[in-house]
Amino acid sequence: MTKLVEQTTAIALRRDGLTYSEIRKKVNVAKATLSLWFKEVGLSKAQKQRITQKRLDAALRGALKRKSERIELCKKIKEESFKEVEGLDRNAYLLAGAALYWAEGSKQKEHRVSTPIIFSNSDSEMIKFFYKWLIEICKIQASRIYFEIYTHENCNPEAAKEFWSKTLRIDSKNFEKIRFKKDKGGSYRKNRGKNYHGLLRVRVRNSTNLNRQIMGWVSAMSKQFINYSEVV
Repeated sequence: MTKLVEQTTAIALRRDGLTYSEIRKKVNVAKATLSLWFKEVGLSKAQKQRITQKRLDAALRGALKRKSERIELCKKIKEESFKEVEGLDRNAYLLAGAALYWAEGSKQKEHRVSTPIIFSNSDSEMIKFFYKWLIEICKIQASRIYFEIYTHENCNPEAAKEFWSKTLRIDSKNFEKIRFKKDKGGSYRKNRGKNYHGLLRVRVRNSTNLNRQIMGWVSAMSKQFINYSEVV
């Protein structure tokens, strides 16, 4: 096909309202060449709308494809990661809970040496893990554990209590307090709506010494790995 024939064909296709991609499937020329040829080509409103819609459709297909690929990649990464930690023993379980408390729990201070176990978070999986860890690793009786819900004024307290009761499979009487945080005027929060259940605070009665024990585990773990990293 000669250049003149290619140009004539391409212009005719363009006047029919075809996109660059559609035209290049029929006329094998560079996109820049088409752009040069089409400078003087006028399109009707309907043709422009068709081309715009084609571009939007192509962009949507691309976005959906990227989303699908991202979901598949995330799934693959999670599956491989899961295999890496299968078969963990009790010591790993102990240290995981201790590290979690190190990050999210209340610690003793010089001005507050008698601090009980207080662990706060809004992540339901994290709360379930820590609650189970207290019972299975620390051998704490469930009757010694109680909870407080911290939420914003626009949250339904009974719905929050029901959610956490079902999550932990506990009686709602274990929730001793529901505290409300006043919303600041004009502020925008993402943690709202039906999926917002507030922050749950886990407390253990008479647990000052357990707090000290956990921080002992943390100290031993920290020193061991810090020393290891210095050697390496």
